[in-house]
Amino acid sequence: MTLDAIDRKILKQLIKNARTPFLEIARDCGISGAAIHQRIRKLNESGVICGSRLIVDPRMLGFDVCAYIGIRIESAKDLDATQEALQNIPEIVECHFITGSYSLFVKLYCLDNDHLMQVINTLQSIPGVASTETRISLKETLHRQVYVDCLKD
Repeated sequence: MTLDAIDRKILKQLIKNARTPFLEIARDCGISGAAIHQRIRKLNESGVICGSRLIVDPRMLGFDVCAYIGIRIESAKDLDATQEALQNIPEIVECHFITGSYSLFVKLYCLDNDHLMQVINTLQSIPGVASTETRISLKETLHRQVYVDCLKD
């Protein structure tokens, strides 16, 4: 799908606040509310918009440890089974298949260091996992959506 200036303006507003009323977006874009509905529907159907979500602050729920773990797998044949096993660990909120010295890189939230240690032990017991390396985030200093202003018509 090719995005024009209006599509980018719509995305910019929805990224800033997914609850922005369509009529407010329509006024800002200078087009009708029906046109905004149609454009947002097309953005959804094309997969540009993958949904909207409620964002919860993990620390407010008592998850005081955010960690990133690099996972090395023993063999490429173990990748699918390892990824499937990772889906059963609820503390993991992101998993990426990456280049470099790790095969997978996960982000997770734990209540405390003891809880993190339990999760690490669980990870290391997955068949096919050769090793793990953990990094603890002390503070998140930046979190944002993708930058849409750089896209061209």
